[in-house]
Amino acid sequence: MPTQPTLTQQFATEYAKGAVPGMLRAIRTIKRANSLILIGALAASYLHQAHYLSTLGAGMFAWIVPAVFDLAMLSMLTITQTTGMAADAKRAAMKILSVVVIISAAVNFAAPGPLGLRIIFALVVGLVAGVEWVAAKIRPDFAAIEAREVAVITEVRRPGRKLDPEVARARAAKAAQTRQANQEAREAAESARAEASRLRAAKAAERARVRAERSEFDQLVGGGPVAVGAHRAHGG
Repeated sequence: MPTQPTLTQQFATEYAKGAVPGMLRAIRTIKRANSLILIGALAASYLHQAHYLSTLGAGMFAWIVPAVFDLAMLSMLTITQTTGMAADAKRAAMKILSVVVIISAAVNFAAPGPLGLRIIFALVVGLVAGVEWVAAKIRPDFAAIEAREVAVITEVRRPGRKLDPEVARARAAKAAQTRQANQEAREAAESARAEASRLRAAKAAERARVRAERSEFDQLVGGGPVAVGAHRAHGG
């Protein structure tokens, strides 16, 4: 007769079930917060630069130039943090980004006002780059997830015995390696089966070609005397 799980075991099981949805919610929340920070930093930098340039008599260009720089910054950040983007494109984007950040920060710092305020507005530009960089780095730590999963399963199966985090991490790493090895073995077997099928098809096609050539040869050789005899009979 199966034993009734304890409250601790039930809680551990439910906690393990809710770990992934909770992590996904946290990632979505962080990304939304980073987006709001990015919008606020860009708006503050843009308005500050535009106001300063307008006092210098730039006219309508006071509102166009900062927008160009901020959009260029956002575009270069997107290129550098996009997975799968070509390496030379990322390098070029990093160079352009460095130039744009320096110019934008310099304009913010050059605006009149107290030194502390000028420093803050210059740092806002760095905040734009930093927030976007951090947002691109947000992803689950699958090794930690697997380690926690092993620890929770062990606690459920063996209540009262706490698994060492290092042991859990090692078991999770071993499990990941086993899954990777199994996946590679399946892919190798599938490749071998496909190659064997291709060879069988090639051999079958070769045999069919040989049979066809042999049949044509037999017909040619076998039909020769018949044709000659028929010609003689007709002539006689």
